[in-house]
Amino acid sequence: MTIGDLLDHGAVTLRVSAKDKRQVLGVIADFAGRVLGFDSDIALDGLIEREAAGSTGVGQGVALPHARVPGLDRVRAVFVRLETPVAFDALDDKPVDLFLALFAPPEANTQHLRALARVSRMLRQPELREQLRQARSADAVHVLLARETATPTAA
Repeated sequence: MTIGDLLDHGAVTLRVSAKDKRQVLGVIADFAGRVLGFDSDIALDGLIEREAAGSTGVGQGVALPHARVPGLDRVRAVFVRLETPVAFDALDDKPVDLFLALFAPPEANTQHLRALARVSRMLRQPELREQLRQARSADAVHVLLARETATPTAA
């Protein structure tokens, strides 16, 4: 499995504005519902429930929100880049601007965990994070993420 397998071509949006954690989760759920074809209210409920269990802000300005959504046939992803980072209760207490959100069928336990591990390893790469922040188009971001092989880092 590669990130390209999870992230459809139209599943990247940039220059998004949100004032807080709740609002960005709403933006992610709305965007994902639109591009992946599911009920955004169910997705938002799942994202909020998961965040209540502990923040998905992994540090260095990155968060990996995720939820289970009935009706999906496989794990899917969307990428959202904020114009201005928001407080997200991340592990390092830094605000977050890069969100790679995963949505999985309720029964996809192994695939969901594998996808989370892969995107987490991939986004630990400082060079990739910087490229994602500097990319000028959704197509450029998609190319960066789809080609990534989640190579291990020394960090």
